[in-house]
Amino acid sequence: MTFPSHHQKRQLKIVSARWQRRAIFLLGGIAVGGAAVALAQLADLAQIAFAALVSKFRYASLVVTPFGFALSVFLTNNFFCNAQGSGIPQAIAARQLTDWTARKSLVSLRVAAGKIILTLFGLLCGASVGREGPTVQIGASVMFALGRFSPRRQPGLILAGAAAGVAAAFNTPLAGIVFGIEEMSRAFETRTSSLIIGAVIAAGLTSLALMGNYAYFGTSAMSLRNGIDWLAIPLCGVVGGLAGGLFSRILIAMAQGFSNPVGRAIKRYPLGFAVACGVAAAVCGIASDGTIYGTGYSQVKAALESGSPLPGNFGVLKFLATTFASISGMPGGIFSPSLAVGAGIGSDIASLFHGAPLAAIMLLGMVSYFSGVVQAPITAFVIVTEMTDNHTMVVPLMAAAWIAHASSRLICREGVYHALAKGFVERGQKGGA
Repeated sequence: MTFPSHHQKRQLKIVSARWQRRAIFLLGGIAVGGAAVALAQLADLAQIAFAALVSKFRYASLVVTPFGFALSVFLTNNFFCNAQGSGIPQAIAARQLTDWTARKSLVSLRVAAGKIILTLFGLLCGASVGREGPTVQIGASVMFALGRFSPRRQPGLILAGAAAGVAAAFNTPLAGIVFGIEEMSRAFETRTSSLIIGAVIAAGLTSLALMGNYAYFGTSAMSLRNGIDWLAIPLCGVVGGLAGGLFSRILIAMAQGFSNPVGRAIKRYPLGFAVACGVAAAVCGIASDGTIYGTGYSQVKAALESGSPLPGNFGVLKFLATTFASISGMPGGIFSPSLAVGAGIGSDIASLFHGAPLAAIMLLGMVSYFSGVVQAPITAFVIVTEMTDNHTMVVPLMAAAWIAHASSRLICREGVYHALAKGFVERGQKGGA
């Protein structure tokens, strides 16, 4: 009987470790996909419940929304620290930190549970928030929890979880990969790229198995006509980019705080500030006749599929409602609300072009505003293309995204996610020191 040599044992150990890492990424991708689907289904139910409430009692939001904002901030600050906001800055910061405890404070199963509960609660009380950003932090948290089986791969696992979250939330696998490269890592990591793609595929297949194949905003085959319609590209790019830059500038300024009496009052009375933001959001909801509550998904999808314009005040009121929710300190994403704001901008711009294809210009508005907010133009046009299954608009969307990116930087020099991530990194480094 012959026994394996030392070299053979070493090779067997290497192969075993390699397959273990692959299994962790794939199983994590499946778990992220399942969590994304569950959050999507529950988010729809939460929005339906709130819509039913305000349909019976028009002014109920003046009570429910402020109370919901305050309770969400209270629970976040006292039980689910670092679950506030979108969650993408926390995932970015977790990749940059080297201390395990500091990472765990940003991406853990406890944070993920709080993110799910409080994002759903926000939608239940009418907040203009999305579920896709939270899915990124949830995905990163799930993968980080699995990282104890592969401690050397923690940053790669966090990146894979974030990318898988985007892929599963929007049913956009290509956008998930691009998001991971452009926004989460700002680099292409060859050593982990295949594992990340594997996690994205696993999450995407899980989503497909549970929800079927679908385009997030439905299918839109509209394209720009020849001639004057093409002027909508630079117009949407500039307007959307400037508006997105303004939104980012507000969020970054509020996160950094102010040294004046108003800033000190906001910091001292976070629940009171949350109530004020809730009242303002409710007023926006009433002024919009209820169209700006929640993610904005159903309103935009209906407009794209029917070719009918959104209300003239939709874009502005959705911008304000999303801003109030985002600065309040409650958990909730800005992906879907940003796309909805962009759709409103595009709808308004389309009115300037007689007989122009409304859906096509709405797509330009969506990609422009989203690119202006996150300053990740490749992710912006890829995600809008995939979620509308409209490949005839690839070049116009690409052009609008780059124009918006340049315009946004005139107001805000850095994308909102990376700017906000710096604060979490600084706190993590102080805590780990």
